[in-house]
Amino acid sequence: MADMPRVSGEAAIRALERLGFRRVGQHGLYVDLQRDLKLSSKRCVVPLQDELPSSVLMGILRQADVSTDEFERLL
Repeated sequence: MADMPRVSGEAAIRALERLGFRRVGQHGLYVDLQRDLKLSSKRCVVPLQDELPSSVLMGILRQADVSTDEFERLL
């Protein structure tokens, strides 16, 4: 697996919003995102950090059910 790109929390949120996620709340430095699908919905939490560690970014993508390739295309 290739290295994940270094992105900020805001950049990750913008990419996820292009996939149909929307902000549904914020608790301090953590933004809640949600995407409604026909039969279910996906939620994820993105910390507002200057640079997200790759392990955190992978966890966000796993919660959002988004592939790394798809995410990288949206950056």
